[in-house]
Amino acid sequence: MDESRYQKLAEAELRAIEDMLKDVDAEVVDVERAGDVLTLTFASGKKAVVNTQRPTRQLWLAANARAWHFGYHEAEGATPGRWLDAKGQNVELLDQICAIVKELANIDLERRF
Repeated sequence: MDESRYQKLAEAELRAIEDMLKDVDAEVVDVERAGDVLTLTFASGKKAVVNTQRPTRQLWLAANARAWHFGYHEAEGATPGRWLDAKGQNVELLDQICAIVKELANIDLERRF
């Protein structure tokens, strides 16, 4: 994948995460974006950080003393591609974000796609 396509896909995924959290009270989950880094800060003080890794064309997520590396996987037909864990665990980035928010803020996020 070339740099331009990677940047477009990564930006869309970061925006999708922001959109999932737009209606959540900032006192419960504060969402801050600085360039290619998206930080979720929970009321407990814990954080989850999503950032781009351009050399590897991945998105990385760190939370709860764990880290995931997600690579983009093209889909066939009209189905959109997905960012899946590079370790082959078939974990999708947006699903992992939902699980972290549920664990740390007891909020069920609604995926809009």
